[in-house]
Formats: sequence, structure tokens, C-alpha cells
Amino acid sequence: MKRSERLVDMTKYLMERPHTLISLPFFAKRYDAAKSSISEDLAILKHTLASNQDGILETVAGAAGGVRYIPYLGKKHAENYLTDLSSRIEDPNRILPGGFVYLSDILGNTQDLRRIGELIATRYAYSDVDAVMTVETKGIALAQAVARYLDVPFVIARKRSKVTEGATVSVNYISSSLDRVSKMELPTRALKKDSNVLIVDDFMKGGGTLTGMEGLVKEFDSKIVGICVLCEADFDKDKLVEDYLSLVKISKIDTNKRIILSEPGNFLNRTDFSRF
Repeated sequence: MKRSERLVDMTKYLMERPHTLISLPFFAKRYDAAKSSISEDLAILKHTLASNQDGILETVAGAAGGVRYIPYLGKKHAENYLTDLSSRIEDPNRILPGGFVYLSDILGNTQDLRRIGELIATRYAYSDVDAVMTVETKGIALAQAVARYLDVPFVIARKRSKVTEGATVSVNYISSSLDRVSKMELPTRALKKDSNVLIVDDFMKGGGTLTGMEGLVKEFDSKIVGICVLCEADFDKDKLVEDYLSLVKISKIDTNKRIILSEPGNFLNRTDFSRF
């Protein structure tokens, strides 16, 4: 196999297995090549990824070592995407009754989900995340995208029991959008105790749903390593959660004048992009 062919196949193999340690002997056997040639190939790949700020190729020394691909985007990629996304969200046709914004087209777009998943995975690439949690239904695709790039399971908190999931743990929380007490639950088999959990959701107005997921994580004797939302409504100043990240901040929704004002959220300022 030519070097160019090896590089293409090696890149595909590593990117399909993020955060997975692959040994050099495995690649040497796969391509019937010397370890020295494989090392040179990996050096080329590492340099190219770093130059384009498209990911990190880590080398682990020792007999049990190898290489692993870490999905990790540069700040320029993040700024360009979030600026474009904020602009698209300002479309007045997205305004819904109650001060909500239509996001289903973004959450259903595979290219948007890919980029959003990579961005959130960049922020938490070195946070030792064991699971990604969201609540049905809009956040499911988002959680799946993030979990895919972190190579961890994702779990779904539900608002109604399903007999197919067995015993559950439930919590009550204040739904800020509905201004009433609601319930959400998680199957006891879904999350191991002492897990490090990343909470993600599509939209935060007051943060009530996020507090419900925080309560569930605590019921499983687990730790929250981060909370990240696609969009936050910044005009609703009374937030029930304090420490969170948002990719897009919506500062104004005028249903009468059909105006939405949005911009990149605090994600850019609170993410370390300096590992290249």
C-alpha cells in the first residue's frame, strides 16, 4: 500500500474511533509496513491536523502505548461557525408563541449536529466525561452528537415512564417555562454511580429543566462536570443555574416587531483552544 493510501485509511480509522488508543503494531500489521514507516505516517497526520486545527493526535509511549485521535477544533473554526449560526437564528420566522425560538431544523441538520458535537466535545475533551445526559425530546440528537465525539454513552431523562426501561429514579423540579412543578426520571440501569456527567440541552430560558437533570445526577451519586446548551435566552435574567456554557446567546425576542437578536454565547470565552 502506498503512503498516500495508508494516510487516507489511517485518518478514516482514527476519526471513526475518537479517544480510542490504537497501538502502532496494529497499524503495522494492518498495512504490512514497518513500525518506522507507521511512525512517519502518524507524524504527517499529527502535523496536518494541528496545522488545520482540526484535531489532536496524541502519542502514548510505552509497551501499552499507541496513538489516539482527540476531536478538537481551533478557535477560528468555532468563531466562524457560531457567528454564522447566530446569524441564521436571527431569522424572524423562527419566533414561536411564548418567546421561544424554532431550532428543529438545526437540530435535524446532520452538518450542524456534527459541528456542534465537535465544538462541545472540544470544550470537554480533557474533562474525563463518563456520560452525556439530556432530557427528551429536542436534546436527544444533540446529546448523541456530543457523545459520539467524546466516545461515551448518552442517557435520556424522560418525563413519563416507559415499561421497557425497568425501574427508574425520579425527581421533581420547577419548570420555568410552564411555571409549575414537573417530574423527570432516569432508569436505574442507565447511569452508573460515581459517573462524571456532562449535561446538554437545546434551549435554556430559566434553567428549570437543567436543575431537574442536576437533581437526577445527584440521585445517582455522580458528579456534574459541565452544563452546556445550544441557545440561552439572555433576556430572561433570573436563571436557576449559575455555571453553564451556551453556544448562542439570544438577547432579544420581540414577537410584535418580529425581531430576534443573537450572538455567540460564553462558550468562546470559556473554552481553552490553546492545545495545538
